[in-house]
Amino acid sequence: MSERVFNVLFLCTGNSARSILAEAILNAVGKGRFRAFSAGSHPAGKVNPFAIELLQQQNLVTAGLRSKNWDEFAAAGAPHLDFVFTVCDNAAGEICPVWPGKPVTAHWGVADPAAVAGSDADKRAAFAAAFKLLHRRIALFASLPLAKLDAQAIKREVDRIGQRSGKDE
Repeated sequence: MSERVFNVLFLCTGNSARSILAEAILNAVGKGRFRAFSAGSHPAGKVNPFAIELLQQQNLVTAGLRSKNWDEFAAAGAPHLDFVFTVCDNAAGEICPVWPGKPVTAHWGVADPAAVAGSDADKRAAFAAAFKLLHRRIALFASLPLAKLDAQAIKREVDRIGQRSGKDE
């Protein structure tokens, strides 16, 4: 019997950096147990080139990554979502669409690397820091024994993961 595949949506306002990174990371780290997506409330319309560069350096799949509106995932025919994680504070404060199936939600705030001013080296460093934090949280999430936990325990765990700064690891 094959194990169930969980659909996970990462949300951010622009869907050009953090949520894109998270989508690519989980699709790699999840080893087929998870299918990750990303979207934004006000999508930028393109993926940040620093995000693509970093993902390629990490040998993660970038084909098919695109900036999209979160309404795609609330529409008829959209994948059933099991988890929805906001990765930016702006998206966490917005009124989200009603997700069919009442997925488990949590806020995993990460500083916006696309907002960093300065040199390309400064921007790359910000993207690397966001990637590291997201990777750690996603690895913890992917290691949860979801089949053995009840809904309340799962919610508690995903909330705890979002509170980890990455510095306490």
